[in-house]
Amino acid sequence: MPAHANTSHRRNNSLLQSQGFIGAAARFWQRSYASDYVGLAILVSGWIVIQFHGEPFHRMFSLDNLAIQYPHADSERVSVSWLFIYAGAVPLGVLVAWALAFQPGAHKSHVTILGWFISLILTLFITDLVKNAVGRPRPDLIARCKPAPGTPDHQLVTYEVCTEEDHHILHDGWRSFPSGHSSFAFSGLGYLALFLAGQCHVFRPRTDLARVLLALAPLLGAALIAISRCEDYRHDVYDVSTGSLLGILVAYYTYRRYYPPLRNSKCATPYPNPADAPNGFGKLKDEEERIRGAGEFELEDIEEGDEDGESRPLNSRR
Repeated sequence: MPAHANTSHRRNNSLLQSQGFIGAAARFWQRSYASDYVGLAILVSGWIVIQFHGEPFHRMFSLDNLAIQYPHADSERVSVSWLFIYAGAVPLGVLVAWALAFQPGAHKSHVTILGWFISLILTLFITDLVKNAVGRPRPDLIARCKPAPGTPDHQLVTYEVCTEEDHHILHDGWRSFPSGHSSFAFSGLGYLALFLAGQCHVFRPRTDLARVLLALAPLLGAALIAISRCEDYRHDVYDVSTGSLLGILVAYYTYRRYYPPLRNSKCATPYPNPADAPNGFGKLKDEEERIRGAGEFELEDIEEGDEDGESRPLNSRR
């Protein structure tokens, strides 16, 4: 280990072993999920600031651009409120119902739901930040803008030629990339799909098709939400594809912070609780490495029926 790493390690141990408020706070921070909640609060605050104070970059456009001449749909197939129900309330309801039905323990329930919240909020923050920075016109921009009579057709103009008085309708026309509906849907429902895949061991050899379909169902719902954005002419395929990819990547990253890979034989078990490591963070990392090193599924991991018809538990590869 490098000298600077040894020095930092000794400093951290000294801080953790110190008495008084500072030592107690350091131990609490090290052996809890306080940092996750602090980060979540920062993301929520940043997202609120963007919502109330963020203005998109307004790219110049021309009235003869066919890509932005689609009609503006007053009634969306999946409105924002229904998006929060489909990709927010439904996955959360499933996770809460699972926790109540199977009673997996406080730690597993906690990190599962915490990871889902972080996945959603992180996706919202990144999506809205990029939307405002890019300022890409929506396919229905001309219909939103309602250009003033006499606006030239064959030259670039700014948003100042628009006569639409509704601030949100007008300026939201420059928030096309990436699709927020798509990223949010694949973040919330994608996280649920990853969780179901881990609990159902879908990568175990010869897993029954019913489990696979159960894990894929949330992704199908997210895909339908994303497709609806093209049907409403709110986004094009490029916006929707990028938003979907962003959402599922954030969901996967967040899920893997708490759970081993899906091909791991212990994929249904989250990493240990830091509070259960009385000898320090090093012991916790050793336990996490043990779970990571449990090995991928093998054919002998398949549940086999006993003579009395009862199934035996899965065997981990040694």
